[in-house]
Amino acid sequence: MVRRLASQVHQQVARLMRGEVVKEPAWYSAVLDNPPLPLPPKSPPNRTAFDLKPQKVVVKSKPKAKPYGPRPFPVYYLEDDIRRQFFRDHPFEAFRPVTLAEGQGIEAQHPISGADWTRLRQRGRNPTPDDAIQFTLNLHQHHSVPLSYAYARAIAQFRALRSERHIAMTMAVHEAENLGAVWQNSEIAHGFQKEIKSLATWERQSELDEGAMAARKRWRSIALEHTEDREWSKGQEYVRLWKEGQTPRYAPALTEPVKPTPLESPKYDVDTFGLNKSRVQPATVPR
Repeated sequence: MVRRLASQVHQQVARLMRGEVVKEPAWYSAVLDNPPLPLPPKSPPNRTAFDLKPQKVVVKSKPKAKPYGPRPFPVYYLEDDIRRQFFRDHPFEAFRPVTLAEGQGIEAQHPISGADWTRLRQRGRNPTPDDAIQFTLNLHQHHSVPLSYAYARAIAQFRALRSERHIAMTMAVHEAENLGAVWQNSEIAHGFQKEIKSLATWERQSELDEGAMAARKRWRSIALEHTEDREWSKGQEYVRLWKEGQTPRYAPALTEPVKPTPLESPKYDVDTFGLNKSRVQPATVPR
């Protein structure tokens, strides 16, 4: 069988149709309207202005022919610019949940379109961003309205419909609450509650970890509370004792002499201030 290129399939089918070998397929007219790109050695076909960006008209004496390149021409749609400007003006609309699941077939075109579509409300009281974008494009193409004015009109109607819906829903919620309606937590509120519980367990776990680390320590300091009332003497008592040649005792329990036990006696005797040490004879232990 002769190998056919993808760009020559419709030509081969045309020859087979003229010979009454095959009948006209369903895709034949669509391929004729939008023929595939030829191979790089050949010149590209003329494209329509449907998906081409409008060029500025510049008068030139002798236009130069551009060399052909293998890269395809960029695809441009006017609604892409409108959509970019819409979400730049309404960034929070991108956070609204949208169903991305596709059905079994392509959705049919809305019956209200073209010259019959003069108001955005004709497609519902809760318009989507795509409805506002398509309405802007419809005003520009079918009603000959400049693009800037069409966008301003579509945005004004979009905001008005959204405001009406917000006020109606707010009043309906107040009316239902006054009649005794009880609302359940939404999925967002439920997620926040689960997050708060999880954070509480983390805080409790950190406290347990600190307690375990303190329990593993062999020696740890225990600070006793001061029960007696004291007043700050501004250092006057310390200066008086220093001038008299006395050294104050800060820890009497450490400076007091150690009493010998019945089984053994201390080798050193510590004086009142812990400065002088003297050898002491060991005590005799009765047998």
